[in-house]
Amino acid sequence: MDITRYTTQLKQFRQELYQNFTNRADTLLELVDAICSNPLATSVVELSQTACFRRTYSNLFKAIAEWPPPKLLLPQLLRPYLPQPKQRPFWLLLVDVTTQPRPDGRTVEDRGLVYQPTVIKGNKPVTIGHQYSTVVLGLETEMSVSPSWVLPLLTERVPTSQDKEMVGSRQIDALLDDPQLPFGQELCVEAVDSSYSKPTYLHAHRRHANLVTIARAKNNRTIYRQFQPESEVDPAAGHPTWYGEPFKLSDPATHPAPDESLTRWETSRRGKPYRIEIRTWHNMLMRGHHDIPMHQQPFTLVCITRYNEDGSPAFKRPLWLIVMGQRREELSLEDIYLAYQARFDIEHFFRFAKQKLLLTDFQTPEVEREETWWHLTHLAFAQLWLARPLTVALPRPWERNLPAMKQQLISPTLVQRDFARIIRQLGTPAQPPKPRNIAAGRAVGVKLPKRTRQPVVVKRKSRPVAA
Repeated sequence: MDITRYTTQLKQFRQELYQNFTNRADTLLELVDAICSNPLATSVVELSQTACFRRTYSNLFKAIAEWPPPKLLLPQLLRPYLPQPKQRPFWLLLVDVTTQPRPDGRTVEDRGLVYQPTVIKGNKPVTIGHQYSTVVLGLETEMSVSPSWVLPLLTERVPTSQDKEMVGSRQIDALLDDPQLPFGQELCVEAVDSSYSKPTYLHAHRRHANLVTIARAKNNRTIYRQFQPESEVDPAAGHPTWYGEPFKLSDPATHPAPDESLTRWETSRRGKPYRIEIRTWHNMLMRGHHDIPMHQQPFTLVCITRYNEDGSPAFKRPLWLIVMGQRREELSLEDIYLAYQARFDIEHFFRFAKQKLLLTDFQTPEVEREETWWHLTHLAFAQLWLARPLTVALPRPWERNLPAMKQQLISPTLVQRDFARIIRQLGTPAQPPKPRNIAAGRAVGVKLPKRTRQPVVVKRKSRPVAA
């Protein structure tokens, strides 16, 4: 491994990041380093006690308040270091939404009812807060590196007045429309969950000739085959027929013979073998709206069924995928299966960022500062990814016998544990603080007005509900 090359890359990334911090650059760079090197912090203010953060805790919050992050800062910084796909014939983009719970932030604007899983059976998985849409780059497996790595590119808060899927659509458009990024010039695949399989989202991306969308379809949907007339149709006979026989995903009686099939075997981490049956039907259609002509967008329908060693289904229902795009035929069945399987890596990123990078722990009444914090944590994770080749695995005594430790797989957790050593050896372009006299502070007798309590936005009702 060429350690010199990776060291140079990390130094160059840090220098470019430092130059893009327009306000309080020294504080912001040290804050990003503190996020990367302090896995034990339980609150944002505790990051000010990290060795690499040489300023007071008040400067931490002032820096967050005074820096407006550019929209495409992270993909532009990572552009020289994007790993060219070798195992896949395409770039893989993963899009999903996660929650920022703010149930007690009664003066925070634009809070709504958002999803939050609960461990208590029977409780509604709902809380009050914000949603953030994130786009990450799916990475290929590397030698001695954990397969759960992704590379964050964009994050954006979803306003309550907008559709979360369409916010993700605009993020994908921004990446593909940028001529300096490779996603718009080469074959690109996006893997999304079932909420993104609606016509408005699928139709919005069809202007990109190099983009193929792989979206999960719910088991209760009805798809249609293309209408095949038995004889030549008279153009003056009326409205043309677009949709043929219905294809109900939950009714096997409506499923004709597949156009293509594939069988593959897999072994789980515990050594349990599985048989994977993949079946496809080409040129399928879904119904759209008067302004969304989905009859012009045929797609490939894929059914994936996992069987146990004895031939019984491993899950109650099969997995249905919609593959849409002009270049969808360039993807093999194995490419489609592995691309969607890699979609779950974004969940590992959300989990690590919330547990170790304090992604959802910044409490502020200002929405703009909350959004800035999300950008900073994504920058910190990207810096951890660039530092992975320089990391020395430091397992805890009770972790030495874990399979990942025996294989010496470098995970984000191991990089964060060793990042303090890496940063001491590399140094930092941030300048040390210059102590000044004590500020005069607020004038005597000045009283700040109380913040206005903001209503909780409920989309199902015509008017907001008071918090």
